Amino acid sequence: MGTPAPRPDVRLDDGPMQSVTCTACAAQVLARKSSWDQTSVQWTEQALAACNERRQTLPPQERPNRNAFLGCSALKESIREAAVRGSLEIQDQDPLKTNPEGHQ
Repeated sequence: MGTPAPRPDVRLDDGPMQSVTCTACAAQVLARKSSWDQTSVQWTEQALAACNERRQTLPPQERPNRNAFLGCSALKESIREAAVRGSLEIQDQDPLKTNPEGHQ
């Protein structure tokens, strides 16, 4: 009996990555929101070069993992705004969670 074949990843079949542009630097990435709490982002070389926050981080040779970049707060907010506007589809249909007391 052989090793079973890996199961194909079909998540993008129902919810493909969509283009989102950062309102701060105009970097354009591909994003997918599985839910309000989970976002996947694919950066291009052009987006990485355009990102103001990335340029302000340590140079690659000085980072413990030279490819690591934890993300950009301006892009995160741009993605959230796109989801709220409806231009970025959210796979999970649960509504955005709110806190009526205004606490985070």
